[in-house]
Amino acid sequence: MAHSSAASWSRTAVIAIACAALIVTLSMGVRQSFGMFMQPIGREFGIGREYFGFAIAVQNLLFGLAQPFVGAIADRYGVRRVLVVGALVYAAGLIMAGLTLSPGGIMASLGVLVGLGLSGTTFVVVLTGVARLVSPQQRSMAFGLVTAGGSFGQFAVVPIAQALIAGWDWRGALFGLCVFILLTIVAAIGIRPPVQDPAAAVVGEPAGGLGKALSDAAAHPHYWLLNAGFFVCGFHIAFIATHFPAYLVDQGIAAGVGASALALVGLFNIAGSYLFGLWGGRHSRPRLLAALYAARAVAIAIFLAVPLSGASALVFAAVFGFLWLGTVPLTNGAVASMFGVRYLSTLYGVVFLSHQVGSFVGAWVAGRLYDTTGSYTPIWIASIALGLLAAGVSWLTRDDAVAARPLLRPAESTP
Repeated sequence: MAHSSAASWSRTAVIAIACAALIVTLSMGVRQSFGMFMQPIGREFGIGREYFGFAIAVQNLLFGLAQPFVGAIADRYGVRRVLVVGALVYAAGLIMAGLTLSPGGIMASLGVLVGLGLSGTTFVVVLTGVARLVSPQQRSMAFGLVTAGGSFGQFAVVPIAQALIAGWDWRGALFGLCVFILLTIVAAIGIRPPVQDPAAAVVGEPAGGLGKALSDAAAHPHYWLLNAGFFVCGFHIAFIATHFPAYLVDQGIAAGVGASALALVGLFNIAGSYLFGLWGGRHSRPRLLAALYAARAVAIAIFLAVPLSGASALVFAAVFGFLWLGTVPLTNGAVASMFGVRYLSTLYGVVFLSHQVGSFVGAWVAGRLYDTTGSYTPIWIASIALGLLAAGVSWLTRDDAVAARPLLRPAESTP
């Protein structure tokens, strides 16, 4: 089935999927490497983990806050223009961080500029470009392939970042990573707009423009359930990506194991993202999301229950990696199923904002709790509870098209 579906894609769609995957590989790969910079930056400026965690939390929050607006710009002016501008802002943030002489510069660069740059160079924008070039039946699989690119980026870029830090120190490493971000500008050329926007033919497409699309989304309870689940996804990912290497070092595990663990997360999520995307075209996306969130909670509980070692950390990273970004093709596919693709950048951008609020909490609160209690245990326990909560919320979610599901009970549909 996967082979026949892929065989029916147009040449333009295949090129767009490949370029979108490369863009996400580089942009997300660099982003996921920031946890490796926590300790060298902290030593140079004498700052605690809360400050660095807060800078990454601000990055995540701005990444999310800007996303609906960036998505609306992409819907109005095109995906490629947004990708180019986003890459330039992202690169400027990395250069500024490499040149900064104060902790405030870290906040302004890695926190503000990189956060804004990410909003124009990652999933919300590139998946919209792909969605408009494939049929609804092919969409979930295509999303999975692009999302797998983000996973490969983590697998490939995190070890490179670690090597750059070891060889060039953290400032030189940031300059080296800047080259990767500038390469996304070249890849953006391959994401071409469709000759005729197929969105107009999508069932459930609002006819009243962006305002009507936002109104329909605001009135749709299952859209808000998706938002709630995606908040938990962001919480998990930001906590693990930002604090897991330092957590392992605290427990006497070699620093190289942390880098290897983040790389394994990316490696195993190549399979996870692709398979969840493929399964999302065959089965209920909300039910798959419920299973994924529940599996995360179980994985964390088992990791905390067994004796910690380098081997157990790597096994946990592999298992959690399989579950890492499988939420993206499922959640994006659910939004497209509900509302069509005409305003997908905007509507998925709102859901992604919820994800990034979760990321803000996960990155910052973990650092705050560590600096005040000397332990990550409370945040691990919260991660388990939130995973179970997200599983329950997702189980209740339905992703039927708006036109196919009445939003009011019959008694409420007349004045």
